[in-house]
Amino acid sequence: MKNTNTLLRIDIVSDVVCPWCVVGYRQLAAALEQSNTDHEIHWHPFELNPKMPKEGQNMREHIMEKYGSSKAESDASRARITEAGNEVGFQFHFNDDTWMHNTFNAHQLLHWAEKQCHRHELKQALFAAHFTDNRDISDNAVLADIAADVGLDRSEALAVLADQRFAREIRAEEQHWQQQGIQSVPAMIFNERHLVSGAQGVDNYLNILGQLAHMPD
Repeated sequence: MKNTNTLLRIDIVSDVVCPWCVVGYRQLAAALEQSNTDHEIHWHPFELNPKMPKEGQNMREHIMEKYGSSKAESDASRARITEAGNEVGFQFHFNDDTWMHNTFNAHQLLHWAEKQCHRHELKQALFAAHFTDNRDISDNAVLADIAADVGLDRSEALAVLADQRFAREIRAEEQHWQQQGIQSVPAMIFNERHLVSGAQGVDNYLNILGQLAHMPD
């Protein structure tokens, strides 16, 4: 696909504890690079488990309760996710102590990071913190440390989380996407018109980008 002066707008609705969100993004990123597509990505919040308590829950127990799956099915799912991650250069480190966390504060921090032009970097760092390093991304001190790692002010990050200054904005944005019919993630909206759900694979994303390149503005 030829590169043009027109930027492809890509809105991605996702959660940082969604494994297919990071896999799908990495697949899309590879397709964008291979097709030399000029683009701009806009991340948006979605909570897989908005009622997750502050203390979180063991991930295996959570998945088995939520979906009624067996331990064998859980293991098979983890193996598929790990393989998919390896294919796009992302490491998932699942174990019996892997934990599921509440992500509302993480989304508030991402909202603040966007104002500092660091949302994309923080999003990637949160994916790695949760899935690769098994860090507690519901802990404000951990979130502030991760923010500092991508060049943001740690003290200000703590203040943002302490006073919950962006709570209302996050709730409103989550509600907006739900009203648009987004019930699962990742959800990728191209040029504010074309919705693609799930991790589609690099080849499929290349096909999608090719089709978009030949559509009239």
